[in-house]
This record gives sequence, C-alpha cells and structure tokens, in this order.
Amino acid sequence: MIRDELLPLSETFVKQQALQLKDWQATLVGQRLSPKGLPLDGLRHRLLDLTPTGTADRWRWRLYRRLGWPLPAALRALMAPEEGGTRPELAHVHFGTDAVAAWQWLAPLRLPVVVTLHGYDIQTHPQWWEDGLGGEAMRDYPTRLRAMATDSQVSFIAVSEAVRRRAIDVYRLPEDKITTLHIGVDTDAFQVAATPAGERPQHVLFVGRLVEKKGLDVLIDAMAEVHARFPQARVKVVGDGPLRAQHEARAHELAVPVDFLGAQPSAVVRDLMGQAYAFCLPSVVARSGDAEGFGLVLLEAQACGVPVLTSAVGGRDEGLVHGETGFAFDEGDRATLASQLCELLGDPTRTSRMGRAARAFVEERFPLASCNSRLEHFYTMRAEGGAV
Repeated sequence: MIRDELLPLSETFVKQQALQLKDWQATLVGQRLSPKGLPLDGLRHRLLDLTPTGTADRWRWRLYRRLGWPLPAALRALMAPEEGGTRPELAHVHFGTDAVAAWQWLAPLRLPVVVTLHGYDIQTHPQWWEDGLGGEAMRDYPTRLRAMATDSQVSFIAVSEAVRRRAIDVYRLPEDKITTLHIGVDTDAFQVAATPAGERPQHVLFVGRLVEKKGLDVLIDAMAEVHARFPQARVKVVGDGPLRAQHEARAHELAVPVDFLGAQPSAVVRDLMGQAYAFCLPSVVARSGDAEGFGLVLLEAQACGVPVLTSAVGGRDEGLVHGETGFAFDEGDRATLASQLCELLGDPTRTSRMGRAARAFVEERFPLASCNSRLEHFYTMRAEGGAV
C-alpha cells in the first residue's frame, strides 16, 4: 500500500483500511515519514530509499529502468525480502499523484497496480497542472495518468460516483478501468454518545484543513443569521491551514462565536463528534477545480449519531439521506444552510431522530468491514488477472 508520505494526520482512512484487512496483509510503503503524522503502531511499514547506494547500484537503476532488471538494492529488499518475508502480490497506491510519481520504479515490477482516486488528484482542472501551478514536476500529470491507464496491469478505484464521472469525463480515463468502492467507517471506533444529538449543547462541528475547498467561510457567514435567532449556537473548528487567520477575522467581523481548536488527534475528533449537535462540511469547488471527492468525515459524524449538513461533491448525493440523516445544499448557498441549521436548532426532537437515522444509515451502508471485504475481493480479482 503505497503513499509518498507515511502518514498525514488526516489520513486515518488509509491506516484503518490497512489495519482491518482480513484475507490480505498490507505493508505501507513510503519515501518519508510525515512530520507530526499518524502513529504507525500495529502497521507493517517500510521507507523506500530510492537513492543509489553506490556505483554498482546506480548502474542497476539505469538497467532496471530500461530493461526491468536487475533489481536495485531498495527494490530487492521490497520484492525479495529476507527469509520469512512474503513477496508482494499487488500494489495499491492512494492518490493518482502518488501513482504517477511512483510509476517509474513501480511499472517494471509487473505487479497488478490499483490506484485509488480520492479528490484533488482528479477534481483539479487538468489545465491547472499543465500550467505548472502544481509544480514543474507535475505539469504532465494528466498525460502521465492517462498513459498509466493504458497498462493492462493498472486499474482504478474511485471513492465516489462523482469522482468516477470526473475521471472519465474530464481526465478521459477508460470507463471500464474505474470501479467505485466507498471507504468505510469503523463503527466500533466511532460510537454514539449516551446523550442524543438534540439534547447536547448547540455546537456545530467542522473538521477539515482550512483551505479554499473546505468552504468554512460559507458556514461562518450562515452562522451570522443563525446566531441572531439562536444566540447559544456556536461553531467548533478542528483543523488548521493557510486560511485560518482569514476565517478568524471574518468570524470576529460578524461577531459569530467560533472556537478555532487547531489540528487534533483522531481520539479528540471522535470525542468532539460525540458532543456535537450537528456537523457541517460546506465544501466548494476551488479555483483550481479541486473539490471534495466524498467527505469521509460525513460518515464518521453520522456514525456518532450526529446529523450532517453538506455541499460536498459526492457526499451530498451518496453520503447522506437528505431530510432523514442530514441536509444537502448547493455549493455556497449560505441562505439555505442557515435555514437548515435553524431547522435543527429549533427542533431538538427531530435532531435526535435524525442522529439515530444517521447511525443506522452508516451501519447499513458503510461499515468498514463490509467496504474492506469488497476491496479485498477487488484485490483478489486483480491479482488473479480477472476482470473488475
């Protein structure tokens, strides 16, 4: 299971997916550790140093890239591990950007390769990459991704139908190579608190990086109207990022009570979900085209018995039942979001009922065990050369 960096704090879904495989065993492979990242306790993992170890190894790399052999030292350790080790049977790369970056050393191994497309890696406009706004090394990312897709060993997973359509319609990836498989939620880890949602303090929780596509400004603006009707309502923001100062200034300007809590460990986030009255993910499409692929955090909040409100691409169509487990609204529609929040805040009984329905929805549709079972079946089919 390949990720360039092991593992950013926001990627608990990769960690949980790897930990809870049943028939397959995952080894996380990356080139560096993420600073202040997730603890990797319980996970098989290794760092892959692609720097040649000497003149002979430098020549091995040159021959390997041209001929597919002999294996350089770093890849020998990966593909022919010491006694008692198991040779990998399949490579699963999270994010198309990481797959393109790894393809030079990954392709000659001739393993079946599965690439999960999550969000920014497929939502961002191709022209944005081609204009060099994602860095010089990624100018040809869309072209290289399409070239990868022509290899018979490569197949793709989309985390939502919205991501799948984007990959086909905009990036022109082959339709028959992309399968939608949702990432599930560990419903044992994300539990419903004893106090129903409607009986909790009227706090609206937001969790996400403070970047353009997360749309926190939409929630802050909507809360200006909400706060006038429900002065006890406030927003709790978990996450950090380049727009934090801007959001803090906007909340101060509108006199909206917002607690900026910064980045928090997973356990703290779960506790805050158990205390939340409602959860909001007011995502927008960024100027680069980047947008939410699904918004797994919506499922995590619902698993905790919290009604959700979202405009997230994918999530609003596939990740809730509108009017039953939460509310969907159009991107940037502050007035509708304010109205929906007021509906919940003004009707605690309905809020609790929606929270119970939200938990049941996740248990039925998105338990991690079931989603992982479908993923492992996909692995097996690919490893055996079967159609997806």
